[in-house]
Amino acid sequence: MAKDQVLTPEQVIDKTRAYLNDEHVEMVQKAYEYARDAHSEQYRKSGEPYIIHPIQVAGILADLEMDPATVAAGFLHDVVEDTGISLGEIEEAFNAEVAMLVDGVTKLGKIKYKSHEEQQAENHRKMFVAMAQDIRVILIKLADRLHNMRTLKHLPQEKQRRIANETLEIFAPLAHRLGISKIKWELEDTSLRYLNPQQYYRIVNLMKKKRAEREEYLDEVVNEVKDKLGDVKIVAEISGRPKHIYSIYRKMALQNKQFNEIYDLLAVRVVVDSIKDCYAVLGIVHTCWKPMPGRFKDYIAMPKPNMYQSLHTTVIGPKGDPLEVQIRTLEMHQIAEYGVAAHWAYKEGKEANEPVSFEKKLSWFREILEFQNESANAEEFMESLKIDLFSDMVFVFTPKGDVLELPSGSVPIDFSYRIHSEIGNKTIGAKVNGKMVTLDYKLKTGDIIEILTSKHSYGPSQDWLKLAQTSQAKNKIKQFFKKQRREENIEKGRELVEKEIKNQDFDVKEILNPENIKRVSEKFNFSNEEDMYAAVGYNGITAAQIANRLTEKHRKKREQEDNLEETMKELNAQPVKRKKDAGVQVEGIDNLLIRLSRCCSPVPGDEIVGFITKGRGVSVHRADCTNVMADEVEQRLIPVSWESDGNDRKEYNVDIEISGYDRRGLLNEVLQAVNETKTNISAVSGKSDRNKVATINMSISIQNISHLHKVVERIKQISDIYAVRRIMN
Repeated sequence: MAKDQVLTPEQVIDKTRAYLNDEHVEMVQKAYEYARDAHSEQYRKSGEPYIIHPIQVAGILADLEMDPATVAAGFLHDVVEDTGISLGEIEEAFNAEVAMLVDGVTKLGKIKYKSHEEQQAENHRKMFVAMAQDIRVILIKLADRLHNMRTLKHLPQEKQRRIANETLEIFAPLAHRLGISKIKWELEDTSLRYLNPQQYYRIVNLMKKKRAEREEYLDEVVNEVKDKLGDVKIVAEISGRPKHIYSIYRKMALQNKQFNEIYDLLAVRVVVDSIKDCYAVLGIVHTCWKPMPGRFKDYIAMPKPNMYQSLHTTVIGPKGDPLEVQIRTLEMHQIAEYGVAAHWAYKEGKEANEPVSFEKKLSWFREILEFQNESANAEEFMESLKIDLFSDMVFVFTPKGDVLELPSGSVPIDFSYRIHSEIGNKTIGAKVNGKMVTLDYKLKTGDIIEILTSKHSYGPSQDWLKLAQTSQAKNKIKQFFKKQRREENIEKGRELVEKEIKNQDFDVKEILNPENIKRVSEKFNFSNEEDMYAAVGYNGITAAQIANRLTEKHRKKREQEDNLEETMKELNAQPVKRKKDAGVQVEGIDNLLIRLSRCCSPVPGDEIVGFITKGRGVSVHRADCTNVMADEVEQRLIPVSWESDGNDRKEYNVDIEISGYDRRGLLNEVLQAVNETKTNISAVSGKSDRNKVATINMSISIQNISHLHKVVERIKQISDIYAVRRIMN
C-alpha cells in the first residue's frame, strides 16, 4: 500500500476477497461494521474520524494476506482500549481467537505507574508475551505502528520524537527479525525524518540530483545482464533495487563516509526460478564485471535468522563504479519482503500449518516467555529483550558445523548455555578456532567454538553473571544458584529485607503482613514469599528494591502526614488576613487566606471543599474537581462552606461552552440572550469545524448557582443550540 493512499473499507474488503472465501470475507466485513459503530463518536488528532486508522491497519494486514482472524483484529484492535466494549463482548460477537489477538495489542489500562517509561515497559512486556504465544499479535502491532508513523505530523514535536525513537529502538528491529522488510524500511525512514530531519532531507535531495544518472546507468547494466542470461536460456526478472534513506544515513554515520562512497546506492536485483539458476547468474555477473574482494555473501547456504535468503555480490560496474547485485528465487523474494507473514498466507479450507523448520527458526520467540518469568520488572525485561533480539548479531559455528547466532559482544559462556543449560553449568573452558581462550573472549562472526566441560565441575561462578551478555545465559546461571542454595538464600534474603526495612525506620511486623508481601511478590513476578526472599539471597534482585516496594504506601502516608502537619503549623504560626469577598469560611479557623480555585471556578450553591496549600492558605474547589479527587491529596482537604449573607452581591467568574449549528447570526443571538439576563460577559471566543458545528466559549460573571442556571436555560431556548455546559480550566 502506498504511504499516502488512504484506503476505503470497500478497498480493504476487496483485498481480502482476492485470497479468502466468502464466509471469511463476511467475518472481516462484520469486524469493520462493529469497529465503525464502536468508534462512531471518536476523532484522531488530525480531525479525521477515528475509524480511518483501523481501516488502514486492516488494509496493511490484507496486503500481507493475513488470515481472517488477524484482519478482523486489525479493524478491532483499538475497540477495547478506546471504547466501552469489553473483550468478552468481542469474543461473543466473533470468537476466542479474535478476542485473544485484540487483547494482545491492547495496552494495560487503569493501573497507576510511577512514570510514563514504566507504563510503556509494562505495555511492551504484555505485548511481547502475547506475541510469544501467537506471532500474529506483533504483526497487528506493526501494522498499527506503521499507520501511526504515517500520520505522525499531526502530533506535537516532542511526542513525534519520542514515538519515532521508540519505533527505531523496538518496532523496526522487530520487523527486521521477522524479515518484513517492506515494513522495516518505512518505519526506519519515517523515524529518521522526525529524529534528524536535516540529514533526512539532505539525503533525499542528493538522491534526487543523481536519479537520472543512476537510472541511465542501471538500464545499461540490466540490458547487459538480460542479454547474457538470454544466451544461456535463464528466465529472470531484473530490476533496480529500491534505495532506503535510513540505511544510507546509517552507513554514512557509522563508516564516516560521504554519500558518493556508499556502495549500494547502485544496486540490481535478479529474481530467477531456482537455486541452481541463482549460482549460474552469479557466475555470469562475475564474468561480466570484476568482483570486489570481501564483498560476496551467500545467504542461501547460510540464511539470516529472519529466514532471509539471497546471494549478494559487489562488482566494479561498466563505468568503474561499485555495483551491488542481489540474486534470489521468487520464493526467497516473497520471504525477503513479507518475512514471517509469507509463511502465514492463508490457505483456503485448511489450517495454517507451519513447517518444523519455520518453528525452529522462530524459537527465539519462545524464549520471550522465559525472559518474562525471570525478569524482576518490566524495565529489566525490555533491556534483556533489546540485547538479545535487537542488537547486532554474530554468527558462530559448533565443531560439527552448525551455525548459532548470538548478540554482538557474546562470550563462550553465552554460547555454552545456548547449546544446553547442563553444558553451560559444567563449562570449565573454551577453544576458539582450536586455541584456548578465556571465558570473557568476545566472539566474532565465523569463529568455531568448542566448549570444554567436566562432570566434576562445581557449576557456574557468581562472576559469570557479569560476563554473560544474553538473558538466556544469565537466567540459567541464576536458576542454578536458586536450586543449589535455596534454603540458605531464603534465610539470607529475609534478613537483608528486614534490615533494609529497619533502616527506613519502619516496624518490620507492620510492613511484613501477608497482604503486603503477596502484593510485592506479584509485582516482581514471584510465585510466593520464599521465591522473593531466595531471589534477594542470590542477588537476583536487591533488598532495597523489595523493601522500597513493601514500604511504598507507608512512606507516602508518612510524607502526607508530615506535609499536613508542617502546613498547619505554618498556617497557625503566621496568621494572615482573610482575602476579602471570597464568600467562603473555613469551619473552626479564622484569619486564613482563602482563594477560589481557577481550575473549577466554584460559585455559591456548588458543593465545595478546601485544600491546604503551602504558603498560600486554603484553595477552594468544587467537590467534584478532578484536582482534589486523587488519593494522595486526601490528607490536605479541610471542610469549608459558603457564607450566608443575603445582601452580598459579589459576582463569580464562570466559563461555559455552547455548541450549535453554525449559521449566520448565531453568536449575536447568544450575546443578546445573555444580556437579557443582566449578566456581564468578560470574554468570548468561537470556532466552527468542517461539520458546521459552532463552539462558543464564554466567561460570564454570576452571583450564585441559580443565576447560572437562569443564563443556561435562556441560551438553550435559542434555535439550533445543541448543548450548553460549564467547563473547567
